Amino acid sequence: MIPGSAVYHVVEAMAPLYTAAVLGYASVRWLKAFSDEQCAGINHFVALYAVPVLIFHMVSTNDPYHMNERLIAADTLQKVVILLVLMAWALWARFGRRRRRAAGDDGGKPAAAPDTAEASPLKWVVTSFSVASLPNTIIMGVPLLDGMYGAVSGGLMKQIVVTQFCIWYNVVIFLYEFMAAREGISAKINPAENAASLDDDESGGGGGVPADRSRRHEVTLNIEITEVAAPADETKAAIAVKELGTDGGVTKTEEAAPEVSPPAVPAQQAPPVMRVVWKAVKKLLMIPNTYASFLGLLWSLMAFKVGISMPKIVDDSLSIIHRTAVGLSMFASGTFIARQSRFVPCGYTIASLSMVLKFLVGPVIMLLASYAIGLHGTLLHIAVVQAALPLAVTSFVYAEEYKVHADIMSTGVILGIFISLPVTIVYYILLGL
Repeated sequence: MIPGSAVYHVVEAMAPLYTAAVLGYASVRWLKAFSDEQCAGINHFVALYAVPVLIFHMVSTNDPYHMNERLIAADTLQKVVILLVLMAWALWARFGRRRRRAAGDDGGKPAAAPDTAEASPLKWVVTSFSVASLPNTIIMGVPLLDGMYGAVSGGLMKQIVVTQFCIWYNVVIFLYEFMAAREGISAKINPAENAASLDDDESGGGGGVPADRSRRHEVTLNIEITEVAAPADETKAAIAVKELGTDGGVTKTEEAAPEVSPPAVPAQQAPPVMRVVWKAVKKLLMIPNTYASFLGLLWSLMAFKVGISMPKIVDDSLSIIHRTAVGLSMFASGTFIARQSRFVPCGYTIASLSMVLKFLVGPVIMLLASYAIGLHGTLLHIAVVQAALPLAVTSFVYAEEYKVHADIMSTGVILGIFISLPVTIVYYILLGL
């Protein structure tokens, strides 16, 4: 059984996180110390500076030559299975909507553009994948699993974090950039549809303010001006026809006026897939997280091979920044919740489903993946318990940065930290039977 000292160490790790979140909540809700723009600036600093430096620190200090291949393989298999299942669902939803549009059974609703139809499933793919497979391994995992399985678990947790930072967070960011690039290109191809779907984008963006709201407002304004000007032109044309059609006091407007058919609505065009992918790849290569992960991996390969260490002046300079990542991430999560109309922004139904995804679906898939790889004993227990850890704070930072279901991510982080301790203890007892 877990000793009481181990539980106390977990509480010690949790308390600072909630201190930062409560302080962020109070600063916005009661003290009114930060505006929306300032809150966005805090999250932007974390996404562009603090988290990339933290990634570099974690990857560069990990020994890539002494990693547990089977544990990494099981973790990779779990994430691949979850991602493939979610992508299959997204494709099924996309083609299902296309068939409904082709059959004309949308209930009289206007047909959405192809990119809009598939945008919502892809957003849910990213959100569900992050919730189910990206745990808070270092902050919560190290003290909790150290009390359960000893000091060996700390090194294993770090190895999982390194693979997440080098591979899976880059996959998540690519999907975010893919959606952003598709919406940007679609806005140029179908400006009218993009303006008409403004309300849908705002309601489906996780409570955040769209980054291109000003451009969409300008498009909407131009459409409204055109619609107002159109009746005026039609009135002038009718007067001219009436004057030309009057003969001997008898008006022949109906005979002279040509029958005008309503203008055809232009078909919505989907942006080319390869163009969207290429634009997303270029943006991914310019993001600090990509540089941080691969530069850290390059340094670790050289440092642990040759036996060199980073100069102290460089290490201390980076340490000052990366230590702010977790605290400011929780602070930003608190400010986000404070700006919402209710304490659980995504609603209790979505919150409950996300908890099931986090604490049941993810660990079960990890258990099956571990069996498939051949894990057993303590290594199997560590793999399953770490999959039941709460959602990583970094996932909220990216969701808020890209305005994709940030309400679900913030709820997952806050509630997940509360729920994770009893859930992981239950898994620890069941695996020990």
